[in-house]
Amino acid sequence: MHPVSVEELRRRAEAWLQEDPDPDTRAELKAALEKNDEEALREGFAHSLHFGTAGLRGVLGPGPGRMNRALVRRVSCGLGRYLLETVEDAAERGVVVGYDARHLSAAFARDTAEVLAGLGVRVHLFLRLAPTPLVAVAVRALGAAAGVMVTASHNPPRYNGYKVYWGNGAQIIPPHDEGIAAAIEAISSLQEVPLAMLDEARDAGLVRDVGRKMLDDYLDDILRLRRHPEVTSSLDIVYTPLHGVGGEAVVEAFRRAGYCPLHLVEEQFTPDGDFPTVRFPNPEEEGAMDLALARARKVDADLVLANDPDADRLAVAVRDGSGGYRMLTGDQIGVLLAHYLLTENLPADIRPLLVTTIVSSRLLSKMAAAHGAAYGETLTGFKWIANLAQQRQRERGEEMLLGYEEALGYSVGRVTADKDGISAALIFAELTAVYHDRGRSVLEVLEEIHRRHGLHLTRQKSLVLPGLEGADRIAAIMDAVRKHPPERIGPRPVAWMLDYLDGHTRALAPAAGEAQGEGRPEGATPAADSEMPAPSLPEGLPASNVLALLLDDATRILLRPSGTEPKLKLYFELVHSVGEDESMAEAESRARERMDELVEDLLRRIEQLG
Repeated sequence: MHPVSVEELRRRAEAWLQEDPDPDTRAELKAALEKNDEEALREGFAHSLHFGTAGLRGVLGPGPGRMNRALVRRVSCGLGRYLLETVEDAAERGVVVGYDARHLSAAFARDTAEVLAGLGVRVHLFLRLAPTPLVAVAVRALGAAAGVMVTASHNPPRYNGYKVYWGNGAQIIPPHDEGIAAAIEAISSLQEVPLAMLDEARDAGLVRDVGRKMLDDYLDDILRLRRHPEVTSSLDIVYTPLHGVGGEAVVEAFRRAGYCPLHLVEEQFTPDGDFPTVRFPNPEEEGAMDLALARARKVDADLVLANDPDADRLAVAVRDGSGGYRMLTGDQIGVLLAHYLLTENLPADIRPLLVTTIVSSRLLSKMAAAHGAAYGETLTGFKWIANLAQQRQRERGEEMLLGYEEALGYSVGRVTADKDGISAALIFAELTAVYHDRGRSVLEVLEEIHRRHGLHLTRQKSLVLPGLEGADRIAAIMDAVRKHPPERIGPRPVAWMLDYLDGHTRALAPAAGEAQGEGRPEGATPAADSEMPAPSLPEGLPASNVLALLLDDATRILLRPSGTEPKLKLYFELVHSVGEDESMAEAESRARERMDELVEDLLRRIEQLG
């Protein structure tokens, strides 16, 4: 693809300037044109944000390559037109619109409502800031044709996004994403986009407000998810919403459950789109949990819980047995929730289902088999988990106990068709309290799981590569690994490569050192000539730009570009069988040493590709 000339960038920018309804982005764009700021013009006008299964997400600013009011109006018009063409009674059923505390979220929500109302589509508009899971719940509760949540989840402050739900309450999947994208593309000018002013649309009955009752009903529903409602916890629990919108719902849910008042991280409790106390408002990122952990040490807390800014994710820290706190990984939280739901008052009349993604730990599949539960595996993204769960419910009568992805996303039961950090926080607090009352810690239960099924150690690394140059680098790395996969990673040969883009599995030749008679590292499985059975991809998965490298039947690495952030994500998993006389600390130490070798070697190889 040839780079766009500066002249063409200026032409596009000047045309955009004539239609931009936002004085702030107009001023920003005028300044870029006056300075002839090629970098700013290129980031905003050399490409367009792609509307896909995650909707839209990007940096705020002018142009089709940024998030802004002009783009939101176009997208809302495309969404409305597509609904009117494809969904019976779409105008009457309407669209739920919610928003969080990010910069311009309220303005984007208003623009969305006014465009949809201008098309004659009813809008159910949240009156106040809303957590993402509550908006997903509202879509089904109100019988809406679709939903829109204005959020960029855990991205940095300069981002915002536009997430779209279908009438089933789950995020859109094909063919609806392509259909909406085509409808957006067909809009040549903002002059085509109708607007109905919000007050007038309310008076005409085209905009209906969503108030407090939706939250109250949701809280009632998640309280019914508890397996031991008779337990009223006296644990000391620290909670932070990381400047996001989950705080009110979490505090109220815990109050209704009869738990002791939460120890709040006050500096992070009020919603604030600047996220002033954290560099990156993602509880997975280094430093994001520092204030919460400091508060835990001060009050000698039993448990630390955190939501991301739109409250669809949950992070957990527990006592480590030596006076400190240990952050649990997303996979560890997932398997602990699964174990609890499978073993505590499981209804006898259901066919339980556990669902996770291809990049999450394979431990969940072993747990499902051991407990006689059904299991499903999807591509990364909760849209796939929710839609698969609904499909399995229709076709097989299976009921989802838990869906989870390793990036701290969990859905307990069927209250929501999206990940929900609020209900997950409530159930994790309950399981902690139940085990505590029995004289057991969360880490002791986790050890029991690992001794039974093997210590599944996982690690995720992200290479942040922003901008157009970064996107090109990510594509080049994936292409290089796809064409020339490494023969070894660390001391171990790579046996197989699975390509989720074309559906092929590829046996790889033994590594050079092995072919020269050097032998294999202790415990390693041979490469292509091994007894390791040929792996296969899960059935029914759409094509996706993901590569899996299998070193043996217990060690794998996956690579994929993020769909919502400028990152190349690397996922590592190895399994260590814990000996009867081996302490968990010894097992974890040995597994970490092996993991460090894998991570360091792959990162070195990727750096050489650049």
